[in-house]
Formats: sequence, C-alpha cells, structure tokens
Amino acid sequence: MSGVASTLAKKRALAAGFGTNANATKYLNQDFQTLRTECLSRGSLFTDPTFPAAPESLGFRELGPTSSKTRGVQWKRPGELVSKPEFIVGGASRTDICQGGLGDCWLLAAIASLTLNEDVMARVVPTGQGFGRSEYAGIFHFQFWQFGEWVDVVIDDRLPTKDGELLFVHSAEGSEFWSALLEKAYAKVNGCYEALSGGSTTEGFEDFTGGIAENYELRKAPSDLFQIIKKALESGALLGCSIDITSQADSEAITYQKLVKGHAYSLTGATEVTYRGRKEKLVRVRNPWGTVEWTGAWSDSSSEWNSVDESERENVKADDGEFWMSFTDFTRNYHRLEICTLTPDTLTADDVKHWSVSNFDGAWRKGSTAGGCRNNPYTFWMNPQFKIKLDEEDDDPDDNEVGCSFVVGLIQKNRRRMRKVGEDMLTIGFAIYEVPQQFHGQTEVKLDKNYFLTHAQKAHSETFINLREVSTRFKLPPGEYLIVPSTFEPNQNADFCLRVFSEKQHETHGKHHFPDMEISAVELQSIFNKIVAKRTDIKTDGFSMDTARVMVNLMDDNGNGKLGLGEFATLWKKIQKYLAIYKKNDMDGSGTMSTPEMRMALKEAGFTLNNSIHQALAVRFGEADMTIDFDNFVACVMRLEMMFKVFWKLDMDNSGNIELDFFQVRTHKRLFFMLLLLWSFLLMRTFCC
Repeated sequence: MSGVASTLAKKRALAAGFGTNANATKYLNQDFQTLRTECLSRGSLFTDPTFPAAPESLGFRELGPTSSKTRGVQWKRPGELVSKPEFIVGGASRTDICQGGLGDCWLLAAIASLTLNEDVMARVVPTGQGFGRSEYAGIFHFQFWQFGEWVDVVIDDRLPTKDGELLFVHSAEGSEFWSALLEKAYAKVNGCYEALSGGSTTEGFEDFTGGIAENYELRKAPSDLFQIIKKALESGALLGCSIDITSQADSEAITYQKLVKGHAYSLTGATEVTYRGRKEKLVRVRNPWGTVEWTGAWSDSSSEWNSVDESERENVKADDGEFWMSFTDFTRNYHRLEICTLTPDTLTADDVKHWSVSNFDGAWRKGSTAGGCRNNPYTFWMNPQFKIKLDEEDDDPDDNEVGCSFVVGLIQKNRRRMRKVGEDMLTIGFAIYEVPQQFHGQTEVKLDKNYFLTHAQKAHSETFINLREVSTRFKLPPGEYLIVPSTFEPNQNADFCLRVFSEKQHETHGKHHFPDMEISAVELQSIFNKIVAKRTDIKTDGFSMDTARVMVNLMDDNGNGKLGLGEFATLWKKIQKYLAIYKKNDMDGSGTMSTPEMRMALKEAGFTLNNSIHQALAVRFGEADMTIDFDNFVACVMRLEMMFKVFWKLDMDNSGNIELDFFQVRTHKRLFFMLLLLWSFLLMRTFCC
C-alpha cells in the first residue's frame, strides 16, 4: 500500500479506536475469545491455518525444508512433551528464557526485560490463558506493537521439537511454556522463525512497549547524560544497562565489586545528594536476581552514607537487589545504556511526565520518492518531507543549553517478512532542515532541489545503518523544521514509519509527495480491507478488486482512473452511510443480513426494486446459506448506484425510459456498454477457480 493510502487507512482505523494500546487490532482478523470459545464448545484443539505446523513456518534457508537442521522436526503441543504443562509458574522470570537453536538472542534479551516490569509484561502476555481444564483449547494470544499500532496475535500451541525437546526458546525447568509461545507469536508476525535471526535488542524492546529506544555507549556518553536519565525516569521510560563481555566465558562472570558481566540490569533512579559540601550525582541500579549487589562506593553499607544528612538518606532507600553508585562509577563500570521512552497510552501512572508523540507512515518508491541520501544532490529533494514545529523550550533550570528536546525514530517496515524473497534491511537515515521563513505556518511545505543544494542541514541521524530503526535525540531552538528520511542509495522501494517524541507539545505535518496525490483501485481495495478487517461487529471476507474499480468509476469525476483526496472523503462518507444502514438492518446482530433484511436495507439506501431483481441480487451477492456479508452488500449498492448514474446520463429527457437507436448507441457506446456490463454483473452469478 502506498504511503498516502496507508496513512488514510490508519487514520480511519485509529479514529475508530483500533490499534491503540487499549484496543489492539486483531492480526489477520483472528479473534482469540471467539476462536477459543468455538474450540471449547466443539471439544477440539485449535489449529492455526495462518501459521501452520509446516516447514514454511520454520524458515527458508538455514531452516528451510531441505536443511539438515530441520530434518526430523516434529510439531508437538506442551501436553505431549510434559505431563503437567504450565503457562507461567510463580511469575515470569529470566530463567524462563533459555536460548535454543535460533540466533535470536537479541529478542530473548528483550523478552527478559519484560520480566522486570509487570505492567509491560501484562500488556504483551495477556492474562486469562493457560492449561487449565476450563480455559485450555490449544490456543494462545500475545500483543505486539507493529509500526504505529498494537496487534493481537493468535497462535496454536504446536511447537517445533527435535528428539522430544523444544527446538527454540525454552524454560530452564522444562514445564513452563509462556516464552516459547511468545517466540512463536513473534515469529508469526515476522513470517517465520528464521526471520528472527540477528537483530538489535531495542527492536524487540520497542515491539513490546510501543516506545522509542535509544542506545548510548557510555564511553562516548554526551555531557548531559545524567539529565537525560533523570528526565527519562520522570517520563516513565524503561532503562537498562549492561557490561560488555569479550568472550562467552565472560558471560555472567562476577567482578570483584559484585557486578555481573553480560547481564541485563535496570536503572531505576537518579538523584543528587549533598556530600561533604558538594553535590554528588547518584544512580540506582537493580539486579533482577534480587541479590549480588555492588560493593563499591555508595553501596548499601558504604561509609559515604555517613556524610549524608539523614533526611536525604531516607529519600534514597534501595530494595533488595537494588543499589546506589556514583554516576562516575556507573559510566566507568558499565558499557551500555538503553532508554525506551514509552507512549502516553502505555503509561498508567499519573505521576509521570508524558512526552508528546507523532507517528507517520510513508514510502520510498523508485522514480518518485526514493531520492537517496545527500550524496545524491539532484534527487535528494524527491524524498518524503515532514514538518515539525517546536514551540516550547524544555523545563530544566539546571540545564544551561536552551532548546526543545525531541527524539526522531525512522523504522523501515516489514523487512524481516521479506527475507523469504531475498530482501533484507536497507541502509536508512534522515536529515533535519530549518523551514524558510516564508513557509512558516503552512502545513504543506515542499522544498525543491535548489533549497537543498544551497542550505546545510541543521541536524541528522547519527549514522546511516542497515538496522530496522535509526533513532537520535536532538535539542534545537524553537522553530519550524523539516525532517527528510531517506535510504542511503536512491531508487530503493520500501515503506517506513517516522516517529517524533518530544518533551513538550509539537505540531507535525507530513507530505508524502506522490506525484498525483491520488488513490488507485489497488490502493483503495487495500485501504478498505484494512479498515473492515478490524471490525468485529460485521462479517466480511474483504472487498474484491472489481468492487474497488466500481467505487473509483463512481467517484472519479475527471476520468483518470484514480480518486483525489476530496473524492475519497466523499466515498468514505458513503461507506459510513452504508455501514450504518447495514448494522441497522442486521436485526439479530449476526454480522450478516438475511435476504429480507437486505430488501429493507436497499430500500433505506434509496433503491426501489421489483421482486425478480431482489431475487436475482440475493443469488448474485448472497453466500451459499443466502446471507449477505458487508463487502457484498456494499458491492451490490455501489453497482446499483453506478448503474442508475449511467442510466440517468442516457435518459436525456428525464422520462424514466431510454430508447437508443444505432447512431445513439455509437455516440454513447461507452455509457451503453458500461450499463450492459453492470446489469450483467448485477444479475448473473459468476464463478471462478
């Protein structure tokens, strides 16, 4: 789907409340509760046709059908592996996550981070599912953030095994299966298990929180990192830190001051205390083990605390597994810091400062919007451009640098899914320019080639890199800026998501710069199918391309075979009107209409038809059981509307009848044959293989 079409679809869906943190989109239109209820009532276990227990779900190369690694693989349910399987025992913990024969340690590190935050864990791993007699039907579900929306992913519990053991992630004690099932659900949204090989922990971190992640190498930390940490904690962000290892033997080795190498810690606090007449910066770190704590300066029983006033000591208590250390010691001993700033709808606490978030979809297309990086000065201007207006400076009396803090994240979409066809991550980045004064206040800004040839960028992503996301933190003076995302090389096709997180409110405007800014029948079909797939109150198997073409023909005033945005808006109002009529006449709330209900609905839509035509329409648009789902209802109404529109154009004298001689047929042959085609399509039942 093009950037324009995707944006329109997403805006409509989000306006209807779908894809938010509180109301996840049903991935592939699979509803967990409905499917589980059906299985329980039948007394059968769920089998997922969209991610089958078959070679294609494992992989395509190293885990492909002919690979020795997949020879002898059997898909088994937990009950076939252990006598008493459990979903989660005594709460999720790091020992539930042991790596198997898949190079997805980056994902497992992110899964381990879930166990440190109960709210986030409950979001990704919904409660109310397990292996109990009243709830088990071989079906489970998990929720992930995917490029701007939350999706609810349903799986069956058939897991790949070899020699009676799980092939991939497993728990240390063997009878707990939440992590293996979570890995399977994540493999499903990415196409297969092998698509998960290789990646960055922040990728999983973001998909489990919906936040935007930043990585800091502490040896090269910015001078204001302590302030960044404090603000991140105040905004409810998740922070993790770790010590690099130089060999596998170093993994979880303990230093003489009781820090664990290659181990994921969380950073839970930052403050300043008065120590011997000066301010000392401290950070609080948590070891998820609950034991093994730092024994250096500012540890629980160190002498430094004796020189701190009692009132300040009360404010900096640490629980078991938590310890304080000086910020200097922190940056000296740890190597890496990750900050994941959460979206406002993820945060449940009232005592955190929410950042403002904007999310936009876009696309690079060869020949129109794929201009490449600034190394390509004559095509760079063709890239999509997004305007951001920064109004308010940060609230930070201790910071001498005045400006507006914000984080920009550029994500390339669905590249893991495309590995099956030989595609992989592209090298991406972005540049930020100041908007010229004459364009201030305008929502639609398109800077041309000459501007970029004569003006320098104000800021840019830290690097162009072939990761899923490039994200960088900035502080710029208040003003209006243009963000230009691009691939490194020109003429590369890809879809992307651009996000802007700012400490203060900001305004953002996107322009995708498709040459005609219009929507084809293909795009229209994708838009409406994406929207209706999120509805649970109506039954539909999706709009056909024929129906999409009829919609375009009905609304296309200039005859170019596409809809402008104004024409699309008018069409959308029609669809909303027909949806209201459909739901009103679905008297039993089944999500479909019977033939008598369809007669009433057509009458309400403005069509008075005789019995024979009603009968023909019921046969043409009805299912085998003579019910009519939503897409067929719309297809019927649209064709009727199109047919009447053509008829009235041929009825020159408004008589209600048309009589055409041979000359008139030749004169109006396009309209005449369109009328015949529509009539035959309305009344003839057609079949195709």
